[in-house]
Amino acid sequence: NWIMWTMFAFYMIATGLSITLGYHRLFSHLSFKATWPVRLFTLIFGACAFENSVVHWASDHRRHHKHTDHEEDPYDISKGFFWAHIGWILFKLNAPQPIDNVKDLQKDSLVRFQDRYYVAIAFIAGLILPAVAGYFFMGGMIGALGGFLVVGALRVVLVQQSTFFINSLCHTIGNQPYSVRCSARDSWIMALVTYGEGYHNYHHEFQHDYRNGVKAWNFDPTKWAIMLLHKLGLVSNLRRVSESKIIGAEMREAQRKAEAKLAELHEKDGTICEHTMARVDELLTKLKNNLNELESSVSESLEASRSSIRQWQRETRELVRRLGDLRLVTA
Repeated sequence: NWIMWTMFAFYMIATGLSITLGYHRLFSHLSFKATWPVRLFTLIFGACAFENSVVHWASDHRRHHKHTDHEEDPYDISKGFFWAHIGWILFKLNAPQPIDNVKDLQKDSLVRFQDRYYVAIAFIAGLILPAVAGYFFMGGMIGALGGFLVVGALRVVLVQQSTFFINSLCHTIGNQPYSVRCSARDSWIMALVTYGEGYHNYHHEFQHDYRNGVKAWNFDPTKWAIMLLHKLGLVSNLRRVSESKIIGAEMREAQRKAEAKLAELHEKDGTICEHTMARVDELLTKLKNNLNELESSVSESLEASRSSIRQWQRETRELVRRLGDLRLVTA
């Protein structure tokens, strides 16, 4: 029934974006400011995901960023994939943590209302309303059952799994172009099923940026939705990291990887292609010089030119690619 699948699509998008745009980037990280209609919409449809009230969700998430991969991390990946994915919800092994890290959110009357009536909002808007709509628009009790099971229950499962994947797979698969200080990873595949949240290594390095997919080619519908709302005047004060800081993080991580790989290869027996090795040495030298130039600009409160940043990005990507060639040659 096209009506049912239209409702399903609407609820999937509304609920999913209310978690990523609302619960996550707006309320947990304060990446931008939103007018009351946006806050109300994301609070209602965020509740429809049955992932707890925004007060508890944001409290857990802020604790996750503060203690990533450590005991205090609610969904610590070091305790295993299952624990990070859903085990931390099913098995409450530790005493409940205080929610004293979201006092800023509790000043918002809409947030307080959603926290108080979360269960009622979730059931009425997330399950009962789709069933009622199905009854009237899709043919009586069969339509109501379809609305409840497909638009309600199935959609809840899919949206929840999308969120859980961020806590588990985004700390397991992908690369780490910005930092290895924690297990978070960038994965374009995960971005496809998490509304753009798959660029998790970037997010953990720059958690207050309203963007997760910072590259022009990154799939980040949550970022695009925020940009659209900004154009419409519904959100403001978008927080974004400067290009200099981003490329600086990439360059420092590429330098660390290159030096570690070269040290590892020199300890092994085997032949390294001289041409490839020479190019790696050349690129590493350039990277060090570029990084010094960048840090000098930052210390003098100057923004590096766009052309310089583009050139540094190309050379950094080539260095990382050449490191892969070194692995192939010595294999």
